Amino acid sequence: MVRRQLKNKNVRNIQKNQHTYYVTLPIEHVKNLKWQERQKVVVTKRGKSLIIKDWEK
Repeated sequence: MVRRQLKNKNVRNIQKNQHTYYVTLPIEHVKNLKWQERQKVVVTKRGKSLIIKDWEK
């Protein structure tokens, strides 16, 4: 696999697995937010953007 150039480090592809779409997140951002595997998050739409936030009970 070819590494991306530094200026394109945060460019990601949308992938599809049967009926689910997913995007991989940069590990630096996940570690900075202290998110863990299988953690629940909330996805909301704001205009043409998606906002991903930690899920709160």
